[in-house]
Formats: sequence, C-alpha cells, structure tokens
Amino acid sequence: MSRKSILFTLTLAVAIFLSACSGQASNESKPVKAVFADAGWDSIRFHNAVAAYIGEAAYNIRGEDIPGTTPITYNGLIAGDVDVYMEVWTDNLPTYKADLEAGKFKELGINFDDNKQGLYVPRYVIEGDASRGIKPVAPDLKTVADLKNYSHVFADPDDPSKGRIYGAISGWSIDEVMRKKVQYYTLDKDYIYFDPGSESASIASISAAYEKGRPIVSYHWDPTWLTGKLDLVLLEDAPYDSELYQQGRTECPSMNITIAVSNEFYEKAPEYCEFLSKYRTSSALTAEALAYIEDHNASMKEAAEWFLKEHDELIAQWLPEDKAELVRSKLNK
Repeated sequence: MSRKSILFTLTLAVAIFLSACSGQASNESKPVKAVFADAGWDSIRFHNAVAAYIGEAAYNIRGEDIPGTTPITYNGLIAGDVDVYMEVWTDNLPTYKADLEAGKFKELGINFDDNKQGLYVPRYVIEGDASRGIKPVAPDLKTVADLKNYSHVFADPDDPSKGRIYGAISGWSIDEVMRKKVQYYTLDKDYIYFDPGSESASIASISAAYEKGRPIVSYHWDPTWLTGKLDLVLLEDAPYDSELYQQGRTECPSMNITIAVSNEFYEKAPEYCEFLSKYRTSSALTAEALAYIEDHNASMKEAAEWFLKEHDELIAQWLPEDKAELVRSKLNK
C-alpha cells in the first residue's frame, strides 16, 4: 500500500470515529420526554409544573401533561402511556394496592399525607358570622347524617322542594363513593346530587356562595386555594373503615398521596426517578401555592418558579448539590 493510501485510510478512520462520537453526543443531549398525568385538578397540575421545571433544569427532561379522568390516566400509567403521576389518591383506586404488588408500575414515595375530602359547608351556616350580618341557619349540623334535617336550607335552585348537594366531578373515582354516601344516608330522598362538571365549576360554585353568604353543601378536598382562604367545615362521618369506605358508609381517609412512574420510565430515567423519590410536600404547602395562583392569576409554571424561590430548603432536600445549583441557576436567570 502506498504512503498516500495509508494516509487516506487513516484520515477516513479518524473521520468515521469523530462522526460516531458526534452522533453519540447528539443522542445523549436529546431530552428525555416525560408524560405527566393531568387527572383534572389544580394541585396535580401544580406538582407537575414543579417536577417538570426541575426535570428541564437539572435532568434533561422535557415534560408535558396529558389530560384525562382518574381511571384513564391511571390505566395510562399501567400501560406506559403516562410516565409520571405526581398525585395518586390511592384509596380512591380500588385496585391500586393489587396493581402495585403485581409490579404494574413503580411507587416512588409520598407527595403528602395530610389531606382531607368529603362534604363541606361554610362555617357561617352553622355558627353565623356577626361581622357579615349572617345568622346561623343550621346550628345543629355536625355530621353528614344531619343533612337530612336541612334540605330546605340548601334548596336546589331548579327544584326548591329539594336540597342540592354539589357532588364530586363525574369521572373522578371519588364521585362513585360520594353518590353511594348520599344513597346510604337516604339523602337522595330530599336532595339532588348535582354534578358540577369540572373542578373550576365546583370551586366557582363554592366561592360564589361564600362571597354572598349563602348556604351551600359541597364535596371538596384539601389542599385547594379554597381551603387555604375560606373558613369551611368538613362534616363528620362514621370512622374510616377500609371495607365500608367504598360503599360510602364512612369518612374519607387521610390517604397517602403517592408519586408513581411507569416501569418503562423508571428504567429510562433512573436519576430523575431518584429525585422524585425524595419529593415531599404537604397540604399546607400545596394550598399556599394554589392560593398564590388564585391571587396573582399565575400560570402553573410561574407558580412553580415562585414556589421554588420561596422554598429553597425544598430544593436542598430533594436534590444533590450539583443538581440543586442547576435549578437555582435557572431560577435566577
């Protein structure tokens, strides 16, 4: 082989090697897509925004939300169509424990566990509010069962001969439980169970009634901006029993609101999943963020940025130092 041929061969080999290295670097820099479950309420959208912000800043993760009802998004998690579920309300899903034990997805940790849900009324309905000139209209109302005595107080606008209970949103797993609860306490004889249609409509109904000082009884949950800003009372119910709960016969439990990922995503993004396993908040922190969104008309991303700046201690708890600095650097741009 001539000297020129040898030189050409070596040059070609180097070019191929550099091209391969360049291609590998390009592949490594390509963001990993993460599909987050948007099951229809603001707190899960907020936590999606926080986790996606950190993913983009520190883990080369590109997050996007996929909307759907609880059953649809949960089944999507099992099928691998949903990668990350930031708020799994575990006791609202009858097959959750069995699915977890069967290895259909990975549970990474608990987002928060101090939540509440059930039927709420404004405190002024029971105690009145002298500062607003509101007299108590249901002074002996303490429990869900007591509602049978007050259907006239919560009169349905479309049929004043009956009361109205604003229920959970159709498609949410808790809706079936609440409908059974109304039937179990025979409230369906004197009340119309009203489906508000969406989280925003449900919140609008409660806030509008509260602003006008009118009676309302509605399914609601904590955390939301309403529970952070309004004085609402959760009606008492029978003590929680895991077997009777799904039949609507007991109070809703404070449950572990977990973070789960699909098996495929767990293998694809192990470092990011390690961060998610350390992600821990509370109902109070979440309600604080949701109140900020309400007060400032902020987007979920804007709320995530504000929240992370406001609670730098969480960044330190969730992330190793090098990743934490990447997040802080992005926040300070």
